[in-house]
Amino acid sequence: MKPSLKLLDHDLVLRVVREAFSLLMKPGIKVQNLEARQLLTSAGATVNEETQVVQIPEYVVRLALNSVPSEFWLYDLAGKPTVHYGGDSVHFDPGSSGINILDPETLEHREATTADLIRIIKVAEGIPQYDAQSTAVVCSDVPQEIQDLYRLYLVLLHSSKPIVTGAFSNKNIGNMIEMLAIMSGSAGNLRRYPRAVFDVCPSPPLIWSNFGAGNLMALARAGVPAEMISMPIAGAAAPVTLIGSVVQHTAESLAGIVIHQLAYPGSPIVWGGAPAIMDMRKGSTPMGAIETAMIDCSYAQVGKYLGVPTHTYLGGSDAKSVDAQAGLEGAMSILIGALSGVNMISGAGMIDSLLCMSPEKLVIDAESIAMARRMLVGMKTPTDTLATGFYEGVNFKGGDFLKQRITMQLFQQEQNLPGRVIDRGSTREWKNSGKLDTFGRAKLEVKKLVASYQYPDLNLAREAALHHFVRNLAKKAGVTNLPTLE
Repeated sequence: MKPSLKLLDHDLVLRVVREAFSLLMKPGIKVQNLEARQLLTSAGATVNEETQVVQIPEYVVRLALNSVPSEFWLYDLAGKPTVHYGGDSVHFDPGSSGINILDPETLEHREATTADLIRIIKVAEGIPQYDAQSTAVVCSDVPQEIQDLYRLYLVLLHSSKPIVTGAFSNKNIGNMIEMLAIMSGSAGNLRRYPRAVFDVCPSPPLIWSNFGAGNLMALARAGVPAEMISMPIAGAAAPVTLIGSVVQHTAESLAGIVIHQLAYPGSPIVWGGAPAIMDMRKGSTPMGAIETAMIDCSYAQVGKYLGVPTHTYLGGSDAKSVDAQAGLEGAMSILIGALSGVNMISGAGMIDSLLCMSPEKLVIDAESIAMARRMLVGMKTPTDTLATGFYEGVNFKGGDFLKQRITMQLFQQEQNLPGRVIDRGSTREWKNSGKLDTFGRAKLEVKKLVASYQYPDLNLAREAALHHFVRNLAKKAGVTNLPTLE
């Protein structure tokens, strides 16, 4: 039996969907992209061009949902299907778009740079718990005009894993798709074997901006998967009730699916998000709050009911250092996301409400992921009897079971064996090894991962074409020499 977590019963899921359909008609969705409004009009929606508010009938949404693939794969550098979006498959990638890095020596937050992103990529590349890479931080040492595509450039050069990324403008979404096509060999190869999924965000409440809608349409036409990141803020940019935020998330996501599928029916799209509650005492949006995880779990359940692949942002923390709070919030939300069967869970390694990335936390979170995956396997029955067969010949001595051959055969299947970051040894061993805490052990593990990193086996012609393409874009942005890649 595989354990699972569901917060909504079937009737409540139906109520959420029904009210979301009502919101799509009244007050409607504000769509700030002209082409998207034209597509919606042609499909039967009512558009007020003065206010840019669109009323989308239920039948239009149902038609769009019918053309959405219920599953798809992301492929690695070698063309192997690696990440499965659909069903109850669960995958993890590091958090994305942090602007700061936690300096492991000073414990200060500072702006992230090229060197920091490369280090994060190398760490995640060596950790099997991360099924995909992300464009984890924004590099402050390149112009804003190319920061989004530059992050993708670095991941393409340093990783063989699938990629979770996102564009910052309608201009660069095309450039980033072209970069992926270069490394895939052609636009047709990219469509058949997509390497990346792109996060695309509506704006709460009930707005698809010119940028967001433009990204959706460009990705749909290229056949590159889009991952909607609806972000209702309960009590501020969404109803204060958790279930009310789920309804808003549903309405925003349904509208996004319609725009996306009208642009190119059958293109893959993901029901994702990064919602949060509003902490009324601090005015903050805590990503580590249990209520935030509850919204995530619930909206994912709605997405599964509608037959759409799912994503969420969990595993991050609101702590400012990699401390007990960071471990508590990260591990709890990772487990909730896994038990909810969310297909891709982003957020590992992040602190300060997703503003700051820590490679050390990335290492620690990998242990939480391993534990969550063991939980997903559930209780196994690998022997003919549950227990009685183990007692044949037992002499009522405590160590008898250690002598049994089956103990050596099965213990690695029954137990998750943690890495060096987790301390299960004696106090004497701990003292002899320097009395390091979890963060101290994670620092050592990061150094080992970086030292043991091996470059991916890139196609040299494609790599050269990628360098040429990005350098030309950098020159247009006024950069003659990009930051060193090492």
